[in-house]
Amino acid sequence: MSVRIVTDSSCDLPEDVIESLGIVVVPLSIRFGDDEFVDREQLSVADFWRMCGEREELPSTAAPAPGRFEQAYRSLLADGADGIVSIHLSGELSATLQSARTAATAIGDEARIEVLDSRSITVGLGLTVATLAERAQGGASIDELVDQANSLVGRTRVLGALDTLEYLKKGGRIGAAQAVLGSLLSIKPLIAIEDGKVEAAGKQRTRSRATKFVLDAVAAEPAIERVAVMHADCDDIDEFVAKVREFHDGEILVGEIGPVIGAHAGPGTIGVIYHVPA
Repeated sequence: MSVRIVTDSSCDLPEDVIESLGIVVVPLSIRFGDDEFVDREQLSVADFWRMCGEREELPSTAAPAPGRFEQAYRSLLADGADGIVSIHLSGELSATLQSARTAATAIGDEARIEVLDSRSITVGLGLTVATLAERAQGGASIDELVDQANSLVGRTRVLGALDTLEYLKKGGRIGAAQAVLGSLLSIKPLIAIEDGKVEAAGKQRTRSRATKFVLDAVAAEPAIERVAVMHADCDDIDEFVAKVREFHDGEILVGEIGPVIGAHAGPGTIGVIYHVPA
């Protein structure tokens, strides 16, 4: 049985990983004011961060239409897929999951399509997607892949440090006075993904302290199975990865945060994603 993996462009996986594992990525859309772009098709990650620096409008995101998912599913089935596992950005944060489910319902009994909620974001989703795609290439059945996905949902950890409060202020998540005070004090918010939602994990006064907090928290884990690093246009990414290697000698997947998550986190966001053992 040939099972294919579908995800969305919030996964922030490197293009070479997507291609080598045969992953199909359905893009979200990004808006700057009245201008709308299809993520990764009409707007590269580099262009997104450039526009963030040039434009006053807060970028916003829109889920793919169900038709875009249906097109992707039917293309894979026509190409010989016997089943599809479609796993996406947390349903708590986006309508993307619902669009995928609507498309799967439209196809009905023509094929088995399992639509799953990763309960995660950015490379937290991406690391799970890559794991499933590797197993699919190895001949895993759709039931085995669904079981593994459900296991990974509860074992995926995402911990990050934001470099600026400006995007939280623009998005209305904190008041202007708080943002100004935070900027004057160089406050760096720490975030974690808990049950599909973005939760505060603390704050530090400087970027170096914030990144150290993230690294120390991961290093303190008794055991980790896979590790990835996420970053949003960060100049210090190589140094950060080198520090992760001090406590993890296995492969480290590095994903650049793109428009979907970057629109809310802002440039300079950096963090670690990992799976804990079952």
